Amino acid sequence: MNHPKTIISAKMSLGEDDQTITDKANQPHALSHPSSPPPQQPLVKMVLAELRAQRGIALPLVAMNLAWFAKTAITTAFLSRLGELNLAAGSLGLSFTNVTGLSVLNGLCGAMEPLCGQAHGAKNIKLLHKTLPMTTLLLLMVTIPISFLWLNIDKILILLGQQQEIAIVAKSYVRYLLPNLVVTSLLCPLRAYLSSQCITLPTLFSSAISLAFHVPVNILLSKAMGLRGVAMAVWITDLVVVILLATYVWILECSKRNGSRWKEGGWWDQHIIDWIVLLKLCGSCCLNTCLEWWCYEILVLLAGHLSSAKQSLGVLAIVLNFDYLLYSVMLSLGTSVSTRVSNELGANQPGQAYRSACVSMAIAIITGSIGSSVMVAARGTWGAVFSHDASIIKGVKKMMLLMAFVEVFNFPLNICGGIVRGTARPWLGMYANLCGFYFIALPLDLVFAFKLHLGLAGLLVGLLIGVVSCFIFLLTFIARINWMDEAAKAQTLVCAQVQEVPRHDLFSYFIIKAKDGQYLMTRGFHFRPNPKKYMGCGYFTTITCKSKMDLGNIFVDRTVDGNHII
Repeated sequence: MNHPKTIISAKMSLGEDDQTITDKANQPHALSHPSSPPPQQPLVKMVLAELRAQRGIALPLVAMNLAWFAKTAITTAFLSRLGELNLAAGSLGLSFTNVTGLSVLNGLCGAMEPLCGQAHGAKNIKLLHKTLPMTTLLLLMVTIPISFLWLNIDKILILLGQQQEIAIVAKSYVRYLLPNLVVTSLLCPLRAYLSSQCITLPTLFSSAISLAFHVPVNILLSKAMGLRGVAMAVWITDLVVVILLATYVWILECSKRNGSRWKEGGWWDQHIIDWIVLLKLCGSCCLNTCLEWWCYEILVLLAGHLSSAKQSLGVLAIVLNFDYLLYSVMLSLGTSVSTRVSNELGANQPGQAYRSACVSMAIAIITGSIGSSVMVAARGTWGAVFSHDASIIKGVKKMMLLMAFVEVFNFPLNICGGIVRGTARPWLGMYANLCGFYFIALPLDLVFAFKLHLGLAGLLVGLLIGVVSCFIFLLTFIARINWMDEAAKAQTLVCAQVQEVPRHDLFSYFIIKAKDGQYLMTRGFHFRPNPKKYMGCGYFTTITCKSKMDLGNIFVDRTVDGNHII
């Protein structure tokens, strides 16, 4: 199938000199440079408008993420009712599946944020359509090797030093959790497809319905099948979300109110270059997510090697539970800014994308301060919610004070990650996480905790330094972003539709600005014209831009004396 084309037609008479062209360019209706800022509005109005836009995206996502954490807590509660062995094995299996499966799938799906976000901003419906099945198919393919890994969980856990009895029960739990890989492969792309278009309420409502079903389904299946039933309840309730979101997407695409977007096509119009672009983004997004996720799991493993391992693990688990609550807010803010930045870049509005990033950073600083303050205020009572052991409660009180400092930087760090995803450069976040967490935080953890004998406090101090380092790295990258260049790259990526413009507007701009061998941006497209060839042409018939998968190659068609020249 041929690529979609955008064509601008115009005609230019012979004999126009440079002065005439310049006069036309200075007329009020002349085509403006795409990087020219729109008429300035009061700063307060622009900030308030941006806050309203981000509120509409972030608040439903916060509620959705809290619902997800609530489901995890409910699952853990039902595991605890089945006995100590089932609780230990189920919790271990759940942690294993999160690290080796769900983190990978969520990370790979992160590539949809820049692609679909910029496509939505550019009104490129076909690119939106083709990205959804591509990502879904990719995730389903990745579930195959992950499934083999899950089926051998008992051997892996025994190899890592776990008791054989716990490993065998964990395998039973994970085996009945296998369908969750397929469900997650369907769910993640649907959520990303909608959120990239600033549609988050359906995800919130479907998650709330799923959460409401989770308790009765657990009661029914845990009584009938025990540990296996609790595992099945996880993917059954997630399947409810998939069905609801898929139904909503179908209604959205077929709705006449949206111009029956389903008829736009593009769903199965994939090419090799499409996959190359997607895979390049998927790899960086996946590593970005997994590197951060795995660092916290390594932190737990290191805590298990401290002299007072049992107490340290208990304290760290309780502290991280509070961190997970705050993480639901961070994650939502990161997705919100990624959506806003990608939408504005796709719409060729670099100034608005920059403002979205600045407003988001201010929100992150404020929410980070609030979150850390709440953590400090709750440190005296939070430990007692989970344990009656006086030593653990005391340890939680001390460690939450350290963790509060981590949260101050964690919030803006996640916002920075959202910004670089929105610009389709997730590898910046990957490099920052690699340097901050693995080259700085973990080596310092080993020194502080084991060489200097600071124990759990040493682990958290190392984590704090690593988070600050990641934030500084990313902030430095973001400060150097040329937003006009990013908008131009976004247009190349998504090949935005260009509207037909008057002849004199197009050519006055085109002739004055064109330089041999240099790129020229007109309404977001890169042109490489050759003035020596077209200056003597009587007619300039068409400028044709193929889809984004031609990576911005522009073909200029001209007719001179009846001869068709390309």
